[in-house]
Amino acid sequence: MNRPDYDKIMQGEIAGLCGERRKLLLHSCCAPCSSACLERLKDSFDITIFYYNPNIESGEYEVRKAEQIRFLKETGWADFLDCDHDEDAFNSAICGLELEKEGGKRCEVCYHLRIQKTAETAKELGYEYFATTLTVSPLKNSEKINLIGEDVEKITDVKWLHSDFKKRNGYLESIRLAKEYNLYRQNYCGCKFSKRQG
Repeated sequence: MNRPDYDKIMQGEIAGLCGERRKLLLHSCCAPCSSACLERLKDSFDITIFYYNPNIESGEYEVRKAEQIRFLKETGWADFLDCDHDEDAFNSAICGLELEKEGGKRCEVCYHLRIQKTAETAKELGYEYFATTLTVSPLKNSEKINLIGEDVEKITDVKWLHSDFKKRNGYLESIRLAKEYNLYRQNYCGCKFSKRQG
């Protein structure tokens, strides 16, 4: 069975807007990952970056947040919405999955936690769409992420914007933009469990 081409689905959804800009709440884990995603979306949406990452260790979290804010100030491509760094939410969600391999069930639960919070906040604040930058990474499972987004859309009634941002050289563009803007690029996903396995 062929996997859906989520990048083509996204292109079709954007074409269906017929040039009418919509409000998008875009979850981001870091500035480098957001860079190519924002570049691709900024002409079609009024975007707010939603920085909700309870999985990221506290010191790492602050470095990434500062870089995300700096990047947005330099480009003007999106607004910024911060969240409390609620590590307890992550620890509670993945309880019992600490020893899972990277990319397994623990990561799936983590994706769900962050995507659901993005959708709930989008609904609360009147955004028409929600999405995540996570699909730009070649290490993240875009199919799982999009299936989670589809499920959360049904619960919240906010439109999920499908994506596979790594397509059309999205990941390579994120590397180029990170160099152009001298962005800090981490070498692990951010949680202490991935660091141990790295």
